[in-house]
Formats: sequence, structure tokens, C-alpha cells
Amino acid sequence: MSTVTPVVILVEPQLAENIGMTARAMANFGLSELRLVAPKNGWPKKGVREAASGASHILDGAQLYATPQEAIADLNFVLATTARERGQMKRVYAPDAAMTEVATRSDAGQRVGILFGRERVGLSNDEVSLADAIVTFPVTEEFPSLNLAQAVLLVSYEWRRAAGLARQRFDGGMTSAPASREAILSLFESLETALGAVGFYPPHKRVGIIRNMRDRLHRMALTDQDVRTFRGALRALTRAPKQLRTDDREQPEAMPTAPSEDEAS
Repeated sequence: MSTVTPVVILVEPQLAENIGMTARAMANFGLSELRLVAPKNGWPKKGVREAASGASHILDGAQLYATPQEAIADLNFVLATTARERGQMKRVYAPDAAMTEVATRSDAGQRVGILFGRERVGLSNDEVSLADAIVTFPVTEEFPSLNLAQAVLLVSYEWRRAAGLARQRFDGGMTSAPASREAILSLFESLETALGAVGFYPPHKRVGIIRNMRDRLHRMALTDQDVRTFRGALRALTRAPKQLRTDDREQPEAMPTAPSEDEAS
């Protein structure tokens, strides 16, 4: 499990929204070190904290550099993100494979950085040449351009998976234990008896219908609570006809109503 996180490096980012959302994406998946290379229109930018939605600690720790060379000087391994083939003799990774490589190197104590380019034109060929390998995303040929913060989000997610940190936060909340086979078979028997009592089964299809119902109930992976609920519903249904008959007997006779003026005349 890797605990050394890769460095996210944005080269000449322009929009405050993208820098803020990059910080948010990093915080979502446990990345913490952001480096900004010559951000356009100065730094800090108006609106960047609002876009970060609470990930201000990433922005507060962001480091500024004048050039990509300075931003990667202390790193051992550098990846460049691009959607275009650059004609350079470099290894090309999909995001998942790239982050597996990053996690392996981080576990070995290496410092790794990932270069992300400008919103409109990405990284230049010279900037890509600074990297050890390329990361490219499996996007469509018709529309290959990713938003800057989206690209950071995808890479951050894949890093968390590769680092062995992507544990599911909750499992759907099953609080009741799986029902025992005895409880399920008893439920089947009660259901089949109740349906038989009301003439549900055509005589020549009874066996097939019962099998189909059992198959469907088995696929539900019933819990103890499910079985109790179904049995309670069956008891209520089997009592209902008796209760209705009792209600009919106890219903008082309707009181005679006075004739209307038309009837009286």
C-alpha cells in the first residue's frame, strides 16, 4: 500500500475554476501536493477557493514555479498527460497502468510527478519531452479533449485504486443475517398453502408455478427480516377473508332516509 502520493503539476493553468476543482479532485482521492507553473493572470485567483469546495488546504500548500523544469527538478519519475500522439519514443500508459507504475515507484521511495497542460492546448512537445512516459485517456476520437480538472480527477481515482486505498465506504446497509434454509423452506410451504387455498394454481401447472416461485425467491437472497416480513404479510392475507366476513355480519342495517320532496308529492 503506497503512502507517498504523486505530485500534481499544472502548467500555465488559466481558469480559477479549474485550479479549484483540481484541488477538490485531489482531496477526494487523497492527493495533497499541488504545483503551479506560471499560472495565467497571477496567483491566487478570484473564485479559486469557492471552486475548491472545502479543499482550501490543497491551495494553501500549492507551490509556484516559473518553468516545468523547475517544478520537476526534485522528482525521480515524471508522467505527461496528453490526448495526442506526439511521435516521441516514450512508453505510453492508460491511466490505470500508469498509476500502478506510480504506486510501485512510490513504494520504493521514489518521488513521482504528473504534468497536466493548459486548458486549450495542453502540453507542448518540449514539455512532453521532459517526462519519462506518457499517460493518455481512452476517450473517443470524435471528442478527445478533457477538462483539466476532469483529467486530474481520473488520474487521482486510478492512483487511489492502484495504491490499495480504494475501499468501499459502505455496503448497502444489510443489517439482518441471511435467512436459514429451514426458514426459507418454511416460508415456501406457507406461501404455497395460502395460494392453494384461494385456488391460485391451475391444476396442470401447479408444480411448474411452485418451482418458478421458489427460483425467484431464492434469487432474492432473503434475510431473516425478509422472511419475517413475508410471513407477517401472509398471516394478514389469510386472516383478511375471515375479517371481511365478520365485518359484513356486524355492519348495521342502513337507516331509512326521509323521502325527498319529489317522492313525497
